[in-house]
Amino acid sequence: MSHSCGGGSSCGSNESQQAVLAQQENAITRSLGKIKNKILVMSGKGGVGKSTVSVNLALSLAQKGHKVGLMDVDIHGPDVVRMLNLKGTLEPPKSPDALVPPLQYNDNLKVVSLEYMMKDRDEAIIWRGPLKIQAIRQFVADMDWGELDYLIVDAPPGTGDEPLSVAQTIPHVKAVVVTTPQKVALADVRKSINFCKTVKVDVVGVVENMSGFVCPHCNETVDIFKSGGGEEIAREFDLPFLGRVPMDPKVVIAGDDGNPYLSSGEESPAVDAFAEIVSAVENRLPPVAPPVTIKMAQTSGGCGCESGSCGSK
Repeated sequence: MSHSCGGGSSCGSNESQQAVLAQQENAITRSLGKIKNKILVMSGKGGVGKSTVSVNLALSLAQKGHKVGLMDVDIHGPDVVRMLNLKGTLEPPKSPDALVPPLQYNDNLKVVSLEYMMKDRDEAIIWRGPLKIQAIRQFVADMDWGELDYLIVDAPPGTGDEPLSVAQTIPHVKAVVVTTPQKVALADVRKSINFCKTVKVDVVGVVENMSGFVCPHCNETVDIFKSGGGEEIAREFDLPFLGRVPMDPKVVIAGDDGNPYLSSGEESPAVDAFAEIVSAVENRLPPVAPPVTIKMAQTSGGCGCESGSCGSK
């Protein structure tokens, strides 16, 4: 039976848009099917070292021999490329249907960020929500991630478009929540945890960053910035506490130089503390294949629809 929407050219346009979305959805499903663990690193407020945790977590897992992807979805303040001192620009695909290769940091780590797609990295990105959502979907659908043990997603602070888009685009994504010990940061991180509850994202655990200060002279840790707030909030929400990382001036210097410090293996309280956090994440999310949903074929005489409830005889 023929069907007409009565909407003229707008009907065809809507159908075309739906077809494109359906095609992209299939591409997202195919891409995610090759990724064993998806981790969203988020924070309630800026300045708590979330990107530092994201970069060093990805690099540490890669150093352990895992295949890792690092996706920077902080659209307005992408820092991952600079923190890794990655050079290069987006390479066009070899054919219209081919996927776009991410930047290759080393044999085990691939990186995607909006910044390396821009000619001028200092240009302001002035986008509303729909453009951000589409960019994140394309980061998953159009990039050649291949087989990964871990995909680390660095999101901007807060509970806006970017973390929400990740939660809606990437099923079974899990969150690592980063905070500092101060009360202001803890008040904001409660919102992040409640966000995860609302959108049904499991929390792998809480990381307390800048927990005390490593003296550059004696290498001892002094609690001038407080300590223990992250552990308290993990206990309050009955979440795993992954560990606390003291503030170390070398972290800032290395980040500016594009040589991540927390994953460097040097002898330092901060490096040792972060290594324990990486092991905790690895233990909670081992690199095992994701479950595969198999759709059973309908028995003969059935209608062929998934529910079998369409009423055909």
